[in-house]
Amino acid sequence: MNIVSYIKESFSELKEHVSWTALPELSNLTVIVLVFSLIFAGLIWLADSILSRIVKLYFDFIN
Repeated sequence: MNIVSYIKESFSELKEHVSWTALPELSNLTVIVLVFSLIFAGLIWLADSILSRIVKLYFDFIN
């Protein structure tokens, strides 16, 4: 199988056999993923801030 026929068969497979999510549902799911990503990033930032202050206090204490 050469590369050209592979690409043609791949596009055919995507057109005929793959079920795609409807655009309104896809938009809703995208918003949900973005919101949870922002929440998770905020929690990671908060944990990093708290832990860096704890480490700084520890090193200030031992010096």
